[in-house]
Amino acid sequence: MPTPPPDPALRVLVTGATGYVGGRLVPRLIEAGHSVRVMVRDPERLHGRVWLSAVEVATGDVRAPETLGAAMAGVDVAYYLIHAMSDSPDFAARDREAALRFGEAARAAGVRRIVYLGGLGDPAADLSHHLRSRQETGEALRAAGVPVTEFRAAVIVGSGSVSFEMVRNLAERLPAMICPRWVYTRNQPIAVRDVLEYLVSALRTPGSAGRVIEIGGADVLTYRDMMLRYAKVRGLRRWLVPVPVLTPRLSSYWVHWTTPIPASIAGPLIEGLRNEVIVRDDAARTIFPAIRPIGYEEALRLALARLEVGDVESRWSDALQSSQGDRRPVSFEFSEGMFLERRRCETTASPASVFRVFTALGGAHGWLYGDFLWRLRGALDRLVGGVGLRRGRRDPHAVRVGDAVDFWRVEAVDAPRSLRLRAEMKVPGRAWLQFEANPREGGGTELVQTAFFAPRGLSGFAYWYLLYPLHALMFSKMVARVARRAEERDAAK
Repeated sequence: MPTPPPDPALRVLVTGATGYVGGRLVPRLIEAGHSVRVMVRDPERLHGRVWLSAVEVATGDVRAPETLGAAMAGVDVAYYLIHAMSDSPDFAARDREAALRFGEAARAAGVRRIVYLGGLGDPAADLSHHLRSRQETGEALRAAGVPVTEFRAAVIVGSGSVSFEMVRNLAERLPAMICPRWVYTRNQPIAVRDVLEYLVSALRTPGSAGRVIEIGGADVLTYRDMMLRYAKVRGLRRWLVPVPVLTPRLSSYWVHWTTPIPASIAGPLIEGLRNEVIVRDDAARTIFPAIRPIGYEEALRLALARLEVGDVESRWSDALQSSQGDRRPVSFEFSEGMFLERRRCETTASPASVFRVFTALGGAHGWLYGDFLWRLRGALDRLVGGVGLRRGRRDPHAVRVGDAVDFWRVEAVDAPRSLRLRAEMKVPGRAWLQFEANPREGGGTELVQTAFFAPRGLSGFAYWYLLYPLHALMFSKMVARVARRAEERDAAK
């Protein structure tokens, strides 16, 4: 039997590439052999993406129609992964207008198809303003006549999804929770990997063109079930206390104060949680018979797996870098279940010298600032059964993956650019410390130091906030002294 020919490579445009779905979709399209162009308002927001060199970057804005023609020139298929989440009264009208102009530009450029990720919900029901807007956006894209494949999904289980992050943070932070009525609404969560599989498979599935396709995971659950199962997977004990009334506005303030999600986003999100969002049409199974979505607990374990293996660079650091284009010297964020504190320092020293200094930290060399505090932390760690600082280093200068460095373990090293250490002291969560030596145009180095902490339960959050002032002092002094020591090395040559 002859081998079937490979799927033809397509020229694909991805909008929303700085978002959590778009950012994961791009490398999968590249892996599938397609030629990918990404459209962003500010190309600086793509800094740090590992796939950046493999794509073409177009500067454009769906709300500036004059920028769309050049972005769509020569494109076969365009992904529309843009949607506002706001309590502004006109956000839905702005979304419809942007989608309409995008569809018109696609038709003018000869784009053969648009693929859109929208929201699940019975259009005949009294949908929330937010869910109604998601479906109206799909209608606006279709208005220009270009065939649209519209996938409709409920909660996407993956770091970065605002609805999943709300579930994660509520279950992680609160030992006991009050339960308003919306926690008993049924929905059909789907793993982000299955969403991506549908989005990529649509390109080689002509039968998906011009269709609205509802997608969901293997389980239909209430939001209460989702929080309790999350707690089970994380090994946490949680109690949910039902209350007869709790308005969406009060719920939004509750979420605002107990999670990183602001009330302006929590409000429209919670309003949508009153709608049952389950798959009513099995077209996805018929059109994509090879895709069998996984269940919620398996999706949870996949979403949390990178916390367990410390896959920091491919996920959290990219998310932070893409969220800031101003290159601030110090930035702090709680993103995707992870605290991230990044410090930047510019130095005239070469990247090689900077690398040599931060890879020599620990052991007899110490940590360049507050060594007595490091020794105290090591002693406290030993007191509670941890490894402490007694292990030192294998070599005073060189490091390799797997080396112990005091109470850290070398998890990744890329000479002469970066070093990542995983904490092995006793902490209520998982922690990493990463250094990068990035060459500057015109000479010198940008030294980037990032502390990552994935808290476990309420004690993890308390640990971070209680020790943050001390960590901020020690890490800020450390990064400055690494830069100064590297300059001294260069001057001594």
